[in-house]
Amino acid sequence: MNEIMEHGTTPLLESHSQSKRASKLQTLGNIIVSVVGTGILGLPFAFKIAGWVAGSLGVAIVGIATFYCMLLLVRCREKLASEEPLVESRTYGDLGYKCFGNTGRYLTELLISIALCGGSVAYLVFIGQNLDSVFKHHGLTLTSYIFMLVPVEIGLSWIGSLSALAPFSIFADVCNVLAMGIVVKEDIGQALGSGFSFEERTKITSNIGGLPFAAGMAVFCFEGIGMTLALENSMQDRAKFPRLLAQTFGGITFVYILFGFCGYMAFGEETRDIVTLNLPRNWSSIAVQLGLCLGLVFTFPVMIHPINEIVEGKLKIVAKDNNESTGPGKISIYISRTIVVVVLAILASFVPEFGVFASFVGSTICAVISFVLPATFHLKLFGSSIGIWQKALDYIVLLCGLFFAIYGTCNTVGSV
Repeated sequence: MNEIMEHGTTPLLESHSQSKRASKLQTLGNIIVSVVGTGILGLPFAFKIAGWVAGSLGVAIVGIATFYCMLLLVRCREKLASEEPLVESRTYGDLGYKCFGNTGRYLTELLISIALCGGSVAYLVFIGQNLDSVFKHHGLTLTSYIFMLVPVEIGLSWIGSLSALAPFSIFADVCNVLAMGIVVKEDIGQALGSGFSFEERTKITSNIGGLPFAAGMAVFCFEGIGMTLALENSMQDRAKFPRLLAQTFGGITFVYILFGFCGYMAFGEETRDIVTLNLPRNWSSIAVQLGLCLGLVFTFPVMIHPINEIVEGKLKIVAKDNNESTGPGKISIYISRTIVVVVLAILASFVPEFGVFASFVGSTICAVISFVLPATFHLKLFGSSIGIWQKALDYIVLLCGLFFAIYGTCNTVGSV
């Protein structure tokens, strides 16, 4: 989950917004960086829970629905731009304000903040589980590895510039690609070496009840909708954005399904919640695991940057109420950022598994942000001007998003 939503800007987008607009190729890269993250390494586990049929179906449905809702946000932004042409860019929170006033803005920003916290906690759990796998003979617990990261993350969170961390964010994405390549290689080797029967896999994949779990994991993997407006606004030729987005999402969805399918077919019921934990203990797999951990250590402060901005914004309001014209001092900022890291680490220490937690986050907050809010905003802003079929589709997305959030949450909690 490498995207930075709403209050922050991804490092790759930052340079384009300040100097020049992004080309088609650059926008393609930004979409991939904003959407694809470590969640993909949990897809084989989701396929284990749901089966390859339900798993593939869940990923495909989520990919299509997310793409549709991203287009709804773009349409909403265009409508606001036509009504107020002097305002060049709009945020997710602005749409919430336009639809429901300050309540809409606060609710939207709160949900996005919670989603960011969930993603940050997932990062810590992912790092902790991989370090525990690599150094499992050293007698330390998962919680110990998580809290060993706290001093490092506190120091990195004190860095004010996102651009200073941009190379590490790109490094994490390179590690993701390498990890996927090595996992697929091991998948093929495992499948050919074990001589498994495809029928054995199909016999244990008729679990359509696991579809919500797989869909929840897919929502977590696709959760880049908060960056939609920034991505579209950064593109040089905005008219080509929907087509480019469709092509990119089609490719990402295909890769997600293929990766989940291959991982599950290779390891079957032995598939771990992070598929890299299934890899043999050789230098290549250990290097990939450590590389992923190192990359996420440096991208964690990028993930929590918007959270810090919200907290510091509240501190400025308090300082203003106390007639402190200079705002919160550096000490106050350092303390608030320290508290954020410590609280997230404490939450991560209570998470049982990366896969279960990622599906839970995807099934709840991410589902609301990705489906319920875009459909609601579109219905509110366009009203009777949209056709009956468009309105019906919006209501289907909205109601299915709510149902999925409720049912998916119960399903995920029940699987713990």
